[in-house]
Amino acid sequence: MSLSRHSLSCFSPLQSLTPGACLLGSLLAVGAPAHAEETASSVRWVSDSLNTYVRSGPTDGYRIVGTLPSGEKVELLRAQGDYSQVRGENGNTVWIPSRDLQETPGQAERLPQLEQQVAELSAELEGINDTWKTRVQGMQETLDSRKALIDELQVARTALDSELSQASAELRELQAQLGEENQQVLMRYMVYGGAIAGAGLLAGLILPTLLRVRRKRNDQWI
Repeated sequence: MSLSRHSLSCFSPLQSLTPGACLLGSLLAVGAPAHAEETASSVRWVSDSLNTYVRSGPTDGYRIVGTLPSGEKVELLRAQGDYSQVRGENGNTVWIPSRDLQETPGQAERLPQLEQQVAELSAELEGINDTWKTRVQGMQETLDSRKALIDELQVARTALDSELSQASAELRELQAQLGEENQQVLMRYMVYGGAIAGAGLLAGLILPTLLRVRRKRNDQWI
């Protein structure tokens, strides 16, 4: 009998073992091939479905001599019809319906191993989660520092823009003052030049007259 027929009913007696039994049950089929390879051909396990009645002979007509609990490991001695003769862990030899035997270990036997695997995977997942939290925190700190640097640069740029605007205004004012001073200097040069030209013209007019007067005086004295 295949394991899949019992996998649906095996959870009833195991639900009290752990809340994760239903989740772990899906992992049992994965580990089944490895266990089957390692198990001798004469080794069987009682079905996980329910406790199984055993008889003193290979038919339903023989009396019931007891039960075998689900998941118990037994040794297969021989098969006859729909029954198989097995030897239990207590050494008793009984007959059990062949449909209540399976070639893979029961869930009760594999459950601790699976729980350990789940615990290891959970620890590994928690470690990965912590690693990612640390990385995310580091990236967040880097992002915050870069944002702060950007804010500082923005403030510095604003201050430089203000200083540049002020310097441009002062430069325009100085250029205006320089233009006015140049005009004033030009006017002064024009005034001085006009005054010099006027003085030269006046001197040119007066000096000849004075020279003539002096000559006349000199002529009269002679």
